[in-house]
Amino acid sequence: MAVSNKQRFNKKYGFKRDESHSLEELAKITGVKKSILESVYSRGLGARISNPESVRSAKTGKKVGGKSLKGKMSAQQWAQSRIYSFVTKQPGTWGKADKDIADDVKKLKIKGYQR
Repeated sequence: MAVSNKQRFNKKYGFKRDESHSLEELAKITGVKKSILESVYSRGLGARISNPESVRSAKTGKKVGGKSLKGKMSAQQWAQSRIYSFVTKQPGTWGKADKDIADDVKKLKIKGYQR
């Protein structure tokens, strides 16, 4: 079974495997401003609508084809997943989709998020 970004985050910061966190908690834990995380979240909401083929199954977490959103993650799940991907610096968000935001975070010189 694949490891989710939330599970990567929880392992890195010493939380239980499937423990969830609010944006406020993630901002406090990582040092990344809540407003930055809100920007990533907002983009996640929009990405689900604009690119439904990339949205994963709510049950398995695997990509399922087609433009139909039936059985796929909700917009909120997709956006929160994107947040975890961002704070764990995964290449899909950190280096591509949200690279401009990641560059702003690097400039803030937050420990663990510097170049």
